[in-house]
Amino acid sequence: MALTVGVDVGGTKVLGGVVTADGEIIETSRRPTPKDAEHTARVIAEVVAELAAKHEIEAVGIGAAGYVDATRSVVLHAPNLAWRDEPLKARIEALVNLPVVVENDANAAAWAEYRHGAGKGSSHLVMITVGTGIGGGIVLDGALYRGAFGVAAEFGHIQVVRDGLPCGCGGRGCFEQYCSGKALLRQAKAGAERDPDGARRLLELAGGKSEDLQGQHVTQAAHEGDPIAVAAFRSIAEVLGQGLCDLVFSLDPDRFVVGGGVAEAGDLLFVPAIAAYEKAVHERGRKQVAEIRPAALVNWAGLVGAADLARVR
Repeated sequence: MALTVGVDVGGTKVLGGVVTADGEIIETSRRPTPKDAEHTARVIAEVVAELAAKHEIEAVGIGAAGYVDATRSVVLHAPNLAWRDEPLKARIEALVNLPVVVENDANAAAWAEYRHGAGKGSSHLVMITVGTGIGGGIVLDGALYRGAFGVAAEFGHIQVVRDGLPCGCGGRGCFEQYCSGKALLRQAKAGAERDPDGARRLLELAGGKSEDLQGQHVTQAAHEGDPIAVAAFRSIAEVLGQGLCDLVFSLDPDRFVVGGGVAEAGDLLFVPAIAAYEKAVHERGRKQVAEIRPAALVNWAGLVGAADLARVR
């Protein structure tokens, strides 16, 4: 049985797993993400070495949260990580003595959903990951679309508000500043400070201090009906719905898959997002529109996709 290791590298965790050709994860290893590039590479190598010591591994795929060049070797820029022109493929190959493929983490997730998850049966798939930021991936006619320079589908850095909030990419008003985990938390904090009585449950979960609010507090409070938490979800969901509408007119997919940590809130996000999306596309005269499905592989998609892409490198 051919086995590969997929490694999903995000702003907080390095998650590795041994994956079969059918997309089954048979063992995992996890470490916190260091703050600098050199230590991050070492941690990735540690995770791979731990897994390779127990299984016969043929290759490694790394899903990196950043722009990856057309050769799938160099992380050009990672807004939420320490990588700038980082030769990650060469660095990791030297440490683990295995072939390595580097791919954008959202591209890897899109590929995993297309092959093994909610994208099965789609011919024109667009995936959006709503987490700390926003990522994207496109699969057209069975192939991952990466663009001329390898950095297609960076939907999170499309400007939606002129001269808007500053973004880690260096721009202002980017999509992910208004529709992401960070945006959700910012909306909830602002609402709690403006109306502490309306955010009673939300503040209770945070120990009474709006500055101590975390994403899980917002989700739990919203599930319990806290109006400020619900409004925060509605705010980012409406931006998501409008963003999906815009993508319909530029890419014309037959299916959207929405994943990422924020999407795990389920109907809190999907119900208002789908309503906003359908209203926007029909107002613009579209009759046939892409369906929207929640990701099936959830937080495992980046790992599974990276491992699968290493197999078909």
